[in-house]
Amino acid sequence: MPPTFRQTLLEDLQAAVAHDPAARTRIEVALAYPGVHALWGYRAAHVLWNGPGTKLPARLLSQAVRFLTGVEIHPGAQLGRRLFIDHGMGVVIGETAQVGDDCVIFHGATLGGTSMRHGKRHPTLGDGVVVGAGAKVLGPVWVGDGARIGANAVVIRDVPAGAAAVGVPATIRLPAEHRPFDASVDDPAIYI
Repeated sequence: MPPTFRQTLLEDLQAAVAHDPAARTRIEVALAYPGVHALWGYRAAHVLWNGPGTKLPARLLSQAVRFLTGVEIHPGAQLGRRLFIDHGMGVVIGETAQVGDDCVIFHGATLGGTSMRHGKRHPTLGDGVVVGAGAKVLGPVWVGDGARIGANAVVIRDVPAGAAAVGVPATIRLPAEHRPFDASVDDPAIYI
């Protein structure tokens, strides 16, 4: 059975407490974390977006939340459970973006589009993805479960599950069990 709206908001609150070592109490997070406020505003706007004849109120609410928090989330985006937006300022999530459960997005990150046509034009993130500060994930790319996007990376192609994407444009570093041995990185003798 899917969670109630209230349960979803409480999960968002708990996700912030769980992911941020600076968080001391749920009250502090509820009162002082703009990423949580933006997410809660998005959840309300998303309900409106999917209602009959309420797309304009949904957009107006999302713009008010953007003004108050510095986080812009289109109400048409599909965000999973227990998302944590750390610091928040400058985060942009586009209309056709999809984010899985248990993800973390840091400040200045963008899940953006690369075209002006209708249809799927924003990224899809699997479960447990971490998007670093200032990272840009652009276009209808897929980022697999447990992948990590490095700070300031520009991702314009798919990222396999468990991989790391770093650099501009991002290069993909596969998990150790899926890549060939690289003596310059993987040989423990280099640390002796």
